[in-house]
Amino acid sequence: MTEYKVSYAPPTGKPLGTNIAFKIGTTVAIPFLNLVGKKQWRGAENIPQSGPIIVASNHVSYLDVLFLTHFLFRSGRAPRYIGKEGVFKVPIIGKIILAAGQIPVVREGKDAAKALEHAVKTLQAGHLLGVYPEGTLTRDAQGWPMVAKTGLARLAITTKTHVVPIAQWGSQIVMPTYEKKIKFFPRTPIKILAGKPLDLSRWYGKENDPVALTEATAFVMRAITDLLEELRGEKRPVEIFDPHTSTLPRTGNFKKKKT
Repeated sequence: MTEYKVSYAPPTGKPLGTNIAFKIGTTVAIPFLNLVGKKQWRGAENIPQSGPIIVASNHVSYLDVLFLTHFLFRSGRAPRYIGKEGVFKVPIIGKIILAAGQIPVVREGKDAAKALEHAVKTLQAGHLLGVYPEGTLTRDAQGWPMVAKTGLARLAITTKTHVVPIAQWGSQIVMPTYEKKIKFFPRTPIKILAGKPLDLSRWYGKENDPVALTEATAFVMRAITDLLEELRGEKRPVEIFDPHTSTLPRTGNFKKKKT
C-alpha cells in the first residue's frame, strides 16, 4: 500500500470537521448534486452536533457517499470515511479527499486490518465517521441491504460509540447500481432518513465474540432496513441476500465481470 499522510486532528470549523479541502470539495460537488437530485431529507435532528459518532447506511449507488455527505454537511457535521485506496490514486481528486481528512485503506489483504485502527483513531479524535456496513454496493436484485460484515459492530463495541442508522433511496436512479452513467433530467427525489442513535452496550466487552458481533451487526442492519422500508413504502423480502453464501465475488463490480 502507498504511504499516505493521514491526519487525526480533532474536528474544527463549521460544519464541525470542515477544513479548506473539504470546503473545496463541497463547493464543487453540491451544485452537481442539486442539479440531479431533489432533497427529501428527514432525521437531521438525530445527528449529534459534536463528539464521536458512527453513521451507518445502506449502499445502492456509487453516488451514495456524495449524497450522504451533503446530508451530514447540512446537518452540521463534515464526515470522515475509510475509503478504498483506488479512489485516492485518482489525479487531483485523490489529493483533495485525502486533504479533506478521508482515510485510504486496502479493503482486502494484509493491510485491511488497518481500517479498524484508523477508524478508532478517527473516533478518538472526536469525528463523525461514515460507514457502509455491507462493504460494497448491494448485490440484492431489488436493492435491499445484504447481510453485512461485522467490522462496524467491532468498531462500535470496541470504542463504545453509538451508531446512527441511515437509509438512502433514489441515488440508484441517478446512477444505477454498479453503473457509472448519470441521469440528469428530470431531477430525481433523493430520500434520506436518519434514525435515532443505537446503543450497542449490551455487547460491550464482546468485540472478539463472533456470535456477539453477528448479533450486533444484524441489530444495526435491521434498523437501517426498517428506515428503508419507510422510505420505499414496502417490506423487505423475508430472505436477506447473503454474499457469504453467494457465488458472486465478495467485492467489485460483479456485473462487469460477467460481461
